[in-house]
Amino acid sequence: MSDSERTTLPLVFDEPRGRKKPPPHLADLALDERVERLKELGLPGFRAKQLSNHYFARLVDDPAEMTDLPAAQRDELVAALLPDLMTPLRTMEADRGTTRKTLWKLFDGALVESVLMRYPDRATVCVSSQAGCGMACPFCATGQGGLQRNMSTAEIVEQVVAGARSMARGEVPGGPGRVSNVVFMGMGEPLANYKAVIGAVRRLVDPAPEGLGMSARGITVSTVGLVPRINQLTEEGIPVTLALSLHAPDDELRNELVPINTRFSVAETVDAAWNYARVTKRRVSIEYAMMRGINDQAWRADLLGDVLQERGDWGWVHVNLIPLNPTPGSKWTASDPADEREFVRRLEAKGIPTTVRDTRGREIDGACGQLAATEV
Repeated sequence: MSDSERTTLPLVFDEPRGRKKPPPHLADLALDERVERLKELGLPGFRAKQLSNHYFARLVDDPAEMTDLPAAQRDELVAALLPDLMTPLRTMEADRGTTRKTLWKLFDGALVESVLMRYPDRATVCVSSQAGCGMACPFCATGQGGLQRNMSTAEIVEQVVAGARSMARGEVPGGPGRVSNVVFMGMGEPLANYKAVIGAVRRLVDPAPEGLGMSARGITVSTVGLVPRINQLTEEGIPVTLALSLHAPDDELRNELVPINTRFSVAETVDAAWNYARVTKRRVSIEYAMMRGINDQAWRADLLGDVLQERGDWGWVHVNLIPLNPTPGSKWTASDPADEREFVRRLEAKGIPTTVRDTRGREIDGACGQLAATEV
């Protein structure tokens, strides 16, 4: 692949032109930009910090509770920086209410999903970054529907803030709490919407009232392997966890399972992930969906171990095996538990730390894109 192809390739993943953009929201802007927007609208700039405090620190969504704003200007101020971005259509619960999956309708009718998962020691929100996905992985419910559009920074952030409100208000069993982790593993390919995703990450880690004040170490950004964007993320200086959705250790199979592999090979993709770990000192997670008779053979476990180990045995990587949550009518099914155990054994024998993901939400269309697909 030529240098010019590498440079221009990410543009292929831009959303179709001509789509109307969501209204500007304070989560799209840095604090000084929020101040300027209010001034441009003839409103007092200092109110931006108050609005930001209500949104990010107090997690308020009812203007009537924003009593430090003058009643005569309150609606105008809220409309300027806190427009409604998304409407919940359905919320489904599993695991005794500790897993809550929400289907959102965006301003233009596009549908996306987020999932709030509460564990004994943490609460995680899984967010979408695109409506649909253009990566076309055949075993993925979202990939089967194609890409509708990129989401804005604020639309991404709003999924986390909504989860934070639910936790703070004690709506999730276990009493009031806070969101500690965010994973970009919902609908879409995060690095194909790079600018908005990085904007969202910055809003999540910025201290209140600029943002939510989360730790970057609690944020995971997943990708199928857009190598130029992985390299760009490496230089951002934000120590998020990188999760690489590999799903196969050999190009022949990965070309079928993850079509972007025809542009960036297994070797190129793993090299980029290794370099991310080297620069950031953050261990990379290798995501591997276990599919019966497709990618779960013992020899592929050995090959995966070799591919990862040859970059070094200094603990740069961890393999996260995912029991496939099959979509209705799909030929892709979950691996036999015995094959899964053997896969783990062979990886661990090569010194690769390996875990099997705790799957949640099967009874509520847990795989990303399943719930949205039933509404179309």
